Formats: sequence, C-alpha cells, structure tokens
Amino acid sequence: MPLAIVYSRARIAIDAPLVTVEVHLSNGLPAFGIVGLPETSVKEARDRVRSAIINSEFEFPDKRITVNLAPADLPKEGGRFDLAIAVGILAASGQIPLDALQNYEFVAELALSGDLRPIIGEIPFTIACHGQKRAAVMTHKNASIAAHINQAKVYAATNLRAVQQHLAGEKSLPPAEKSQTDDSHYEKMLDMTDVIGQTHAKKALEIAAAGGHHMLMLGPPGTGKTMLAERLPSILPEMNEQEAITTAAIHSISGKNAALENWQVRPFRHPHHTCSAVALVGGSSNPKPGEISLAHNGVLFLDELPEFDRKVIDVLREPLESGMVTISRAARQVDFPAKFQLIAALNPSPCGHYNDEQMRSTPEQMLRYLNKLSGPFLDRIDIQIEVARLPKGSLTQKNDRGETSKVIRQRVVEARNRQFARQDKLNCDLSNKELEAVAGIDKADADFLETAIEKLDLSIRAFHRLLKVARTIADLNAQANVDRTHLAQALGYRAMDRLLRSLHNI
Repeated sequence: MPLAIVYSRARIAIDAPLVTVEVHLSNGLPAFGIVGLPETSVKEARDRVRSAIINSEFEFPDKRITVNLAPADLPKEGGRFDLAIAVGILAASGQIPLDALQNYEFVAELALSGDLRPIIGEIPFTIACHGQKRAAVMTHKNASIAAHINQAKVYAATNLRAVQQHLAGEKSLPPAEKSQTDDSHYEKMLDMTDVIGQTHAKKALEIAAAGGHHMLMLGPPGTGKTMLAERLPSILPEMNEQEAITTAAIHSISGKNAALENWQVRPFRHPHHTCSAVALVGGSSNPKPGEISLAHNGVLFLDELPEFDRKVIDVLREPLESGMVTISRAARQVDFPAKFQLIAALNPSPCGHYNDEQMRSTPEQMLRYLNKLSGPFLDRIDIQIEVARLPKGSLTQKNDRGETSKVIRQRVVEARNRQFARQDKLNCDLSNKELEAVAGIDKADADFLETAIEKLDLSIRAFHRLLKVARTIADLNAQANVDRTHLAQALGYRAMDRLLRSLHNI
C-alpha cells in the first residue's frame, strides 16, 4: 500500500506536540505537495527532500506525492520535519519496511547531500517521545544532549542512508552518548574569598541562597556588589534531575546548547540595562523565552537597576510571584517557567554616593532617581542590604577574605535540606497559611514585629517576606523555632526602606 505514517513533533514553547506525517503516493502527473498548515520553511522541504533522496542514491518515486502533517490546525515551522518526510517517501515507495516505523520518531533538517542537520528543541522532543515509549532519531549533536534524559532511547544518525539502513535492519544506528559534562565546575567558579571584607553582605547572600530569597544591594560604585552577585552560583547547590531537565528544555528551544554543557549547574543571566521588556520576559510573534525563563532555577542579576526602563522592571512583578510568565499573542498563548532568584544592584544616587565627601546629589535628585523603582516591585524583594565602602586599611588585610564558597555552600545545602524535610519546598515558596504553621511567633514577638512594620511603613506582603527570611535564618542556625533574634536580623535587611524613609523626612 503506497501510504506511510511517520511520527515527528512540532515545537510550541517547551512542549512538543505530536505530528503525524502521512505520505501517500498516487498515479498521475508527478507532483509533490505538503498540506497541514505548513509555513514557508516547511513547504521548502520539497526541494530539500527530493535532492537528499536522489543524492543518497535512492529512487525518488515518479508519482503524485501528497504529504499531510496532522493535526491540520497546528502550525508547523522550520526544517525539523525533513527527515520524517523523506523516511515516509522511502517507506511508501517500498525502500523502507512500513512496519519498522511504528517505534520511532524522527526530527532533523536535511542537507541537499542527504546529511542531517540539527534542530533546536531536542530536549522537549525527547521527553515527549519517551513518554510515548518510542525511540528518537536525530543528529549526533542533538542526540548527545537528548541522551541526558534518563531511560530515553535516542539514536544518532549522520545521514539519510544511515537511517534507511537502520530501519531496513542492515546496519544499526549507534545509541546516543551523553555529552561530556565537567564535574569540576564548582572549582572553576568565582569564589567568595575573592571579595575582601563585606562580611555583612556575604551573610545576606548566604541567607538569600539558603531560602531562595530575592535580594537587592545598595551602595556606591566599587564596593563589590557585582562581585558578590557573580559568586552566588558558587554557593547554590546543584539542580536535581527534574530541575535540570526543565532548565535544559528552555535553553534547548532557545538554541543555547552551550549552556547545557554543565548539565546541573544553575544558570546565571546578566542582561544589560538597555534590554527591552520582550527580551527580559519573552515574546515576539512566535513567542520565545526571555531572560527570566533562561534564568529558571537559577539567578537573574540586574545591575544598575534604576537604569532599566521602569516599565521593563515592572513586568517582573507577576513572574516574581507566580514563577511563570504567560505570553499572549493573537495566534497563540504560551507559558514559560520563570522560577528565578532575582539579585539586583544599584547606586544610592545619580552620582553614585550618599553621605560622603563625594556626594553631589540633592535629596530631591536622589528621590527622583530611586523612584524609578516602583513600590510594588520593591515590595517583592525579601532582602535589601547596604554594601558600604571598606574601612581604611582593609585592602592590606590579606586574611580578611572570609570563608570559601565550598564552606558556605555546605551550610546552604543543610538549610535547604531542613526546609524540604519540613515542608517539601523552599521558604520563599511558602504560602501565608504554610508560613504560619512553620514560622509561628509568640505574642510578644508579634507585637515587636508589628511595631517595626508600622515604623518602616511596610505592607502585609513585606511582613510575610520578613517572616520567611527569619525562618531561613533560623534554618541556617539549625533552630526549630523563629525567635526575636531572627526577626531583628531580618528587619536589618531593609536598607532601601530606611533610605527612602529618611529622604522623605528631609
């Protein structure tokens, strides 16, 4: 029967919906048509497939060829269906056994010579393919990455001839081998001992790492804010398998395979302050992930925060709460994961200084500068610290380096283990009801905290975030209950609130 059914998959966000490639050969004038809502790049597969089949020394059928990409209402784009179409034509013309197709899914672009070219999105493709208990056939480059999906069957092929020989039982394709990962990645990371002094900031960064809290660093230029932020990944634990797969899927559909070399290293994204809202959260007519999704399960560092457009900063408000960003367009709506840890840095004034001999800005200029950050955005920052200039003589104190990242990371891991054992999530993800259960405080401490909230004029959201930070401090100290010491320390991490209040009072 001159009808072949081959399986492939489209790409929509981090999903890979099934596409059934139906190839039918019929009598009549020779023609080659592709239907099923193909875009121009898919329609051009006709020329690529024809040349690839001929140059691979197969017979191109002199018949009317109809290729249907089902479902018909799902948009198809790119050259990812080339291999599946070519395999379908060879099977329909009797050059590949039809019964050999049921257990495979194919994805690759074809060169005119018949060689296979890689596509983007191999991770979502392999996850979906494995879920249907089929083996994936793709290029060596894609397969080395897709092989990280545990128990997935992935075969690496070089050209169309090799795929035909495998399906015909003549010569089997080699199972894909994982790309080599560098297990010594922590040794190559920037270390906390590179930062001289700043013990207060290092401790705050440790608390942020332990509880997954967002953090803002306020201070004049050259005090080490960027250095501290860049060293946060060195004190964060590796991603677990599920986190690594989800993060890899996002980088996969973005074509950023270089980020997949160290499979379980948490991403660190550092966009320039000139980036647009679309670049930050994702978008375009065919929605693509932005920086916040590329930072999923990792760190998003925004340096010189007030230099970002205020509208760009405010688009972060919903993702900071939900850990997800929804991109809505006329044609489609897609969801991208965006569970990131925000670290921001800024100067206290346009001139970069405050309360020192280099101060050249008036209080009004400072307020105008800092008011680029909206109250609702600042409300979502758990930890706000001042990174002050080092005292004189600090640079000559060679021993003032503090602990290594390895030592700090061990405490962070232990604190996180306590949180997962108690509530199966990090403290930053606790709901208000869950927070009451794990961070309950007595009446005296509650009155103390309420008085502080009133003096700082903080919101109810900030109140709950203070409790979460206090809970993390208690976890780092291996203490079961939150007491006033932890609350007072958490209140000490509200530098921005105190600065704004003092400027308003001038």
